[in-house]
Amino acid sequence: MKASNFNSNFDILTKRDQTHPEDIERMALFIIIAGNEDLFEKARYIYDFEDHSIIPEVLDSESVDFCGSSRALVKLGYNLFNGFPADVIETFRRLDDDNYSLAMAAIKKRFRG
Repeated sequence: MKASNFNSNFDILTKRDQTHPEDIERMALFIIIAGNEDLFEKARYIYDFEDHSIIPEVLDSESVDFCGSSRALVKLGYNLFNGFPADVIETFRRLDDDNYSLAMAAIKKRFRG
């Protein structure tokens, strides 16, 4: 994803959520959603902007179609957000180079590395 698209998508998500600048857990999740166009288009199924919470049921739903890489990224984002169970090794095994970089950026943000 182009940096300008990422920045725009990230701004849209954080403004819609009214995310506090120090809420690194939520920002890590939004890095993943903003950086993957498929996930950005499905953001309303992944995150509830009214309740400011994740929607883990989406992972078991057949109404939203995720490829394996996208599903792994959502699980990682949920894990960074609130410790949702995710097999990090399995996550990285499924990622291409772009999504690997995205996952690393989110982890870096979450742990201030």
